[in-house]
Amino acid sequence: MTQHNVKRELYEQFARVGKALSSGKRLEMLEFLAQKERTVEAMSKLADQSVANTSQHLLHLRRAGLAVARKEGLYVYYSLAGKQVVALLGALTALGETHLAEVHKLIQTYLSSKDSLEAVPAKELLQRARKGLVTVLDVRPADEFESGHIAGAVNIPVGQIRKRLHELPADREIVAYCRGPYCLLAYDAVAELRKIGRKAHRLESGFPEWMAAGLPVESTEIS
Repeated sequence: MTQHNVKRELYEQFARVGKALSSGKRLEMLEFLAQKERTVEAMSKLADQSVANTSQHLLHLRRAGLAVARKEGLYVYYSLAGKQVVALLGALTALGETHLAEVHKLIQTYLSSKDSLEAVPAKELLQRARKGLVTVLDVRPADEFESGHIAGAVNIPVGQIRKRLHELPADREIVAYCRGPYCLLAYDAVAELRKIGRKAHRLESGFPEWMAAGLPVESTEIS
């Protein structure tokens, strides 16, 4: 095989990754897998797809090297292949935000209108949390929080905020985060907190991006 043919074959192999990413549903599944390892059945419920369709999407991701699978008993568990996948998704979305007018329009219409205030960057949140200036609020489901979360974060799903408001110190600003930069849970949490008079912002990214950046995380999951 000539050098030219080797390069061509390499690009053909790299294109497999692009093909696997050519489905919005599979991109969403990668965000779910970035939170924790999941069975095909659990992914099916989250993605609102049949088990058969979910299994096929996950197979595409595994064959492209974006996800890995293991079998335990009757169940197959999937997880991300590594933190490079989170970086890839970040690059993909950043490119889309910069160069696709449709993406910009969607963000301006549906997300910016939900929160016109600037989000808090990860490193700034880390500094403020270490000084005790903010309370970090994780609004993801409890199982995702237990699998891994920002160190020191409090877990209160959006629907429980009013009921459990006493768990959030009244003299601190609250910074909420969820699955990723487009996860509406954080937007909804901030809106709910502001309605009841609390100072709140959202994290610029989500837990997968925080973890991929090597920032402090912890887990309360019992193995």
